[in-house]
Amino acid sequence: MFRRSTRIRSYKPNNSAGIRSPFGGRTKTSKISPTKYVNRTQAQAQETEVKHEIKNQFIDFNIDIRIKENVRIHGYLTPTPIQDQVIPFALEGRDVVGIANTGTGKTAAFLIPIVNKILLDVSQKALIVAPTRELAFQISDELKIFAKNLPIRSVLVMGGAGMYEQVKRLQSRPNIVIATVGRLKDLVGRRAINLSEYKTVVMDEVDRMVDIGFIKDIRYLISLLPSVRQSLFFSATVSPEINMIIRSFAPNPVTISVKTTETAQNVDQDIIKVSSKEEKIAKLFELLKQGEFRKVMVFGRTKWNVEKLANTLLSAGFNAASIHGNKTQGQRLKALSMFKTNQVQVLVATDVAARGLDIDDVSHVINFDEPEDYTAYVHRIGRTGRANKMGKALTFVI
Repeated sequence: MFRRSTRIRSYKPNNSAGIRSPFGGRTKTSKISPTKYVNRTQAQAQETEVKHEIKNQFIDFNIDIRIKENVRIHGYLTPTPIQDQVIPFALEGRDVVGIANTGTGKTAAFLIPIVNKILLDVSQKALIVAPTRELAFQISDELKIFAKNLPIRSVLVMGGAGMYEQVKRLQSRPNIVIATVGRLKDLVGRRAINLSEYKTVVMDEVDRMVDIGFIKDIRYLISLLPSVRQSLFFSATVSPEINMIIRSFAPNPVTISVKTTETAQNVDQDIIKVSSKEEKIAKLFELLKQGEFRKVMVFGRTKWNVEKLANTLLSAGFNAASIHGNKTQGQRLKALSMFKTNQVQVLVATDVAARGLDIDDVSHVINFDEPEDYTAYVHRIGRTGRANKMGKALTFVI
């Protein structure tokens, strides 16, 4: 259920005078109506809400007892709707298309069947393709949970890390390769990986891959896969372009949709009207001084703006870190780790951090710059209000 928004549009900081904005130049005007940044009423939420009855517990799945023990140790008891519906079909070897909102637990929905499949037949090899380094790294971390103390070897290959070391690790013939699109294409070009060997393939967050221009690369990589394979495909949205990929990727899949409302039902959403960039900076400072803003993601549009804003916050005494495409992989992972472990209060990011990241207890998402489209907005605010907790999302509108 939605709660009515906490209105703070009339909020005025006490010390706005004299704070200089670090941002110059023109700001892109968003095509999104500001009304879409505000929570809908309870009546509207009820009309769009879909209930999904959970039929299984993890202990019910036909998986190796060692996987069940790893799941139990990690504290998982009841599957999420996407896990509940996808895992049985994946265990049967069926092709699956899963449509689900961000933060619904789909990573476990494909990792658990893959780990079980390899335990049954150690010759099996699986390929998992993700759109961003952060998501690939998170998938790798979650795999370690389910495959703990099991004879399963995996390799993570992605941009921003040494190519030579990744090629060397691939020569050990791992059971599972987790890869970003660009690096995987590079490795194929170097003949460091033979995609025809991978009879289980996962394409995760495909809508994001399309958004960032990988559609031709995806089609090329799919063409190199074996014709007889198990294909698992996950996306939050299904555009005509994505439909075309689905048809070439899995011609007769089981399609499972557990998508409910466009935005998380337990995220209060509101706007903060400002008249200038200087006022926007001043209001951001005042918000971050409030006790409830304990773990905050702030989104900007460009790498330059994000880095400038992070430095401005640091200069003003706020504990902040940044993540964007100009950072090395080590810098990005360090910033994420510090934010996850509450060593920094504020993570300033471009949309590279808007999808796939599962960070506990993010209290607020602040859109310092408006997103380019509504899909980007949905994914940004999906970083808060996770695991049935309440979250808040605020968007600055000039």
